[in-house]
Amino acid sequence: MLRAKTGRLTRELLREPGRFGLGQLPVVNQPDRTTTAVCGYCSTGCGLNIHLQDGPNGEPGGGGAVNLTPTTEYPVNLGMACPKGWEALAVLDAPDRAVAPLLKDGHGKQKPVNWDQALDTFRDRFQAIQKEHGAESVAFLSTGQIPTEEMALLGAVAKFGMGLVHGDGNTRQCMATAAVAYKQSVGFDAPPYTYADFEESDCLIFVGANPCLAHPIMWERVMRNKQKPEILVLDPRATETAMNATLHLPAKPKSDQSFFYGLANYFIQNGWVDRDFVANHTAGFEEYARFVEAFTFERVSKETGLPAETLRDAALRIRARERVSAWWTMGVNQSHQGTRTAQAIINFQLLTGSFGKPGTGANSITGQCNAMGSRLFSNTTGLLGGRDFKKAADRAAVAGMLNVPEERIPDRDSLAYPEIIEGILKGKIRGLWVIATNPAHSWINRNQLDDVLSRLDFLVVQDMYHSTETAKIADLVLPAAGWGEKDGTVINSERRIGLLKKVRKAPGQALADFSIFKLIADRWGCGELFEEWTDPEAAFHILKRLSAGMPCDFSGIRDYRHLDEAGGVQWPYPAEGADPAVERRLFADGRFYHADGRAKFLFEEPRPLPEAAGGKYPFTLLTGRGSASQWHTQTRTSKSAVLRKLYPDSVYVEVHVRDARRLQIAPEQTVRVESQRGSIRAKAFVTNGVPEGCLFLPMHYPETNQLTDGQFDPYSRQPAYKACAARLLADAN
Repeated sequence: MLRAKTGRLTRELLREPGRFGLGQLPVVNQPDRTTTAVCGYCSTGCGLNIHLQDGPNGEPGGGGAVNLTPTTEYPVNLGMACPKGWEALAVLDAPDRAVAPLLKDGHGKQKPVNWDQALDTFRDRFQAIQKEHGAESVAFLSTGQIPTEEMALLGAVAKFGMGLVHGDGNTRQCMATAAVAYKQSVGFDAPPYTYADFEESDCLIFVGANPCLAHPIMWERVMRNKQKPEILVLDPRATETAMNATLHLPAKPKSDQSFFYGLANYFIQNGWVDRDFVANHTAGFEEYARFVEAFTFERVSKETGLPAETLRDAALRIRARERVSAWWTMGVNQSHQGTRTAQAIINFQLLTGSFGKPGTGANSITGQCNAMGSRLFSNTTGLLGGRDFKKAADRAAVAGMLNVPEERIPDRDSLAYPEIIEGILKGKIRGLWVIATNPAHSWINRNQLDDVLSRLDFLVVQDMYHSTETAKIADLVLPAAGWGEKDGTVINSERRIGLLKKVRKAPGQALADFSIFKLIADRWGCGELFEEWTDPEAAFHILKRLSAGMPCDFSGIRDYRHLDEAGGVQWPYPAEGADPAVERRLFADGRFYHADGRAKFLFEEPRPLPEAAGGKYPFTLLTGRGSASQWHTQTRTSKSAVLRKLYPDSVYVEVHVRDARRLQIAPEQTVRVESQRGSIRAKAFVTNGVPEGCLFLPMHYPETNQLTDGQFDPYSRQPAYKACAARLLADAN
């Protein structure tokens, strides 16, 4: 012990001045060089400095990444990072990493096998299912967590090579509503803003969004705002963001649509409409104006629970400001009427001319790090580059650019995620390939999903970890590399294409998803179709071709080095006439992506909650983000000892003080939360932060989705996770 050179109470405690401007660092973590990469958690897309050590023989960076710090000059985060970003490397060292393919034996036990056996089994089992039940009997579920190049290769291999028709992604769970709303309203899935708008707005309206917790770096950008802005938060809960608002509007769950119709009516009645903008750049305004006449503040007050005086106060605060921006996320998207609610926000911004100017816009905040890449290039429910499977011209264009026979491209859309699940239930889909997502935890009404997945003839899960709820029940597990172990690009909320880098070797036999897709294509017998897809950067150049001439055109980006040196590049960035500005917003010329160049006013009557509180289930159960240190199903964040200390280990339920008093429930008491679909145990967190008559459960715990109701928006087919009927009982145990 006295002679120990490493370990606790040795020189590892010493700190020395770091190179590269990194300040004091532990001796063992002194880097020999640094590189930059984009974080792989949420859609913010922060830039990180990765600290590298040279290898034992002096090979540059051969020792891999040993630490990281946020990049000061990156235009997204400006030197900031949230807890998840700081711990991005730590989660790669988890003991439950998938390090070899696992195949169920005759007794249902997963046993390690080599890659040859895994690939042969993948091919043989899926091809046998297709031979017996047809090509459409196998489907895939993708993700918003892998690079765009991998998503595109997966979609191409599955649909153009393997003959699959149906494939969707977990982006359906978070961003489908925003994508459909933008497509219908402005003609393309195009979030119009740049993060500078957080700082340039003098009035920010957050709708069903809690960036203080869910997107902390975006909230930091709000805190840099020097305009002394009004901050209005429309949310049933007194969230962290609401607590920092100049006006919190605690509307009833899912009444946002009525709120914005009433707001629009008030503005129209008072003549506060940008008539020039509306006349020159929109369509359908007169019909919209007649429609919202019915939404008087008296009616809206009844539907939202907000007093008419509060509604008028909100309208006057907005009217008094010049640069108004509206921001929404899952509180809008995950709803039974999410698309029309998002469009109610878009409509209000259109009628006030709040598009295309600094500090304005109807701005959807994306969820996952690459949900934007998934929306454009996953080849799931839309053809590559934002095209349409049903359009012959689009199929011909993609076939020509990829040198793929046109008849291999499906001429119809895939089933959406919930329809794929329904297809399994009906016996139409017998094989499923799940990539980097965990539906056995995250899908709505998960008890039903457990039954559905058990009906599959063959389930393949491709993931970093063998311990996810979905991987545990898989017939075959394919071990995949994670963030930091492979190259590629992602597209963040503001349309910025950022660069990921391989800074560590994946453990064991784990491979980058890109390599797995290539191996599968070769083993399937269609590898020659994808010979040009030699590596991620080659795939990036293919994506440039696919983007050319589309609204998302980024054909002007030279290569990965260009992205690295530029601090990411926002699309559009065409080969000719690209604006070199670091931050750019859309629609500055007032021209939208519909053929006539106009945005459309789209609207309809709000609908009641599919499952209203009352009778046996008197509470409305809300779900959402629990803390800044948790992420989705905690597949990664639970692997960090630091992050685990920042949130409760076990599930808790928020209940209003008066409800707790009435039910004689004490703080920290174990209770049961029940819906028509299940019953779970949780600790009571008694608070004024949740409205009376409502409960709140964080979405990250596996218990939560045992209770949620399988309802979906009719246009986006996105699950309505946020509100269902429930009851709260003291636990007999």
